[in-house]
Formats: sequence, structure tokens, C-alpha cells
Amino acid sequence: MERVSFIKNSLAALGVAFVAPLANACKKDSNDTGSSSGGEVTNPGTGSTDCVVAPTETEGPFPTKSPSSYVRSDITDGRTGYKMTATITIGKVSNGCAALANAIVDIWHCDKEGNYSEYGGTGMQSTNYTGVHFLRGRQTTDSNGQVKFTSIFPGWYQGRATHIHVHVYDASGNSLKVTQIAFPEGTGSAVAVVNGYSKGLSGYTYNKNDNVFSDDTAGTEIATVTGNTTDGFTLAIKLNVP
Repeated sequence: MERVSFIKNSLAALGVAFVAPLANACKKDSNDTGSSSGGEVTNPGTGSTDCVVAPTETEGPFPTKSPSSYVRSDITDGRTGYKMTATITIGKVSNGCAALANAIVDIWHCDKEGNYSEYGGTGMQSTNYTGVHFLRGRQTTDSNGQVKFTSIFPGWYQGRATHIHVHVYDASGNSLKVTQIAFPEGTGSAVAVVNGYSKGLSGYTYNKNDNVFSDDTAGTEIATVTGNTTDGFTLAIKLNVP
């Protein structure tokens, strides 16, 4: 729906082709966590070890409005779902992809129903969450170039694969990279194990057909995801900036 399609298509064309399906996808109203399934990830993905700059993606249409206000490692903020711990490592390509300390990393993603906080009440997202700030946070990388967030496994909405948004800044607040994190797919993957929570995966857009991830042939945006629905999931990825 978003990001790259915002660049490739006019807003008018986007409104005709996509807004209505997204509105329908966001009407899901389920309170389940699915924690009884106990599914185990057997296909965690391998991630990318290449020393290349992470692809640039767009922030919109649901970026954090005041990211500096959400310096926190636990971004769950009351949302239910399978627990997920995300470790993101930032490397600097101009320094041989060595770990970049003191970088500022913002992340945000949708809840299990496909909704974003800080937005809603419109055709793009019918559920109104303009007054809350769940699943958004900011951390500063340590000496290993890492930040860690506690969250929930994201849901999905029509037109997009499961994803997490990332914006990286230097210590002075200058933007270094806006990108997104993709999830491994297929039999035994976390996406298959979670199975869209109660929504299922009927109508799901896989990475190869996603407007953002379809051109990432090297897989630099795909994380490694391990775990299960009983104990939670662990996501790890290295994202390199110039």
C-alpha cells in the first residue's frame, strides 16, 4: 500500500486503488493472543551478512509524530499479542560495517490487528488511535551498535507484508537511514506460525509481492526470527548506514 507505492503512484491513484481495502483490513476487532498454539519456528531465516547500505524506504503514512518523546525499550504499551524482543545492530559501511555506537534508532509497527497508534478515524485506518502511542520507541545504540526493544509480533494489513519501520539518526540527530524490516516467510517461519493471529493469512501480501520488499533481491531487509508462541519470539537484524 504504502512507502514505495507513494513514490510510484500519485496520491489520487493510491486513494482509488488501495484505501478501501486497507480500511476493511483494519476493522478486525479481536482480543485473542493465540497463546495456546505453542508453535515453534523451524525456519528462522538467515539474514544478510553483506556489507551494503540498507535500502531506503519512505516513512509514511504512519511515522511517529514526536519520536523524541518515546525513549523507551519496552514499546508494548498495553497491546496484546505474542511477545517479541528485537535486537537491531547498526553498522557503518564507510567504516567496514563496524558497529556504530551512539546512533539513535526509532522503530514503529502496527498491532496484531494491523492498526497504528497516533492515527485513525479516516478512510486509511478506520479505528481511531490518535490519542495513544503504542508500539513506538527510541533507543541509542551501545558500544556494539545495538538497541533492543520489547514489543509484540506485528500483525498485517492488506497490501503489505509483516514489517517494522526503522529510522536511524546520528548522535546529533541528523538522519542517516529510513528503512523497514521484513520477516522470513514460508513453512516453519514465524509468519506461518503466528498465522496472522485470528485473522489468518488469507489475502496476505508476501515479501516478493510487497511494494517495499519486492526489489530487495539480496535480502538485506529480512531479519532472523526465532522462538515460539508460548515463550515469544526473538528478532535480530543488522542494518548498515552509509
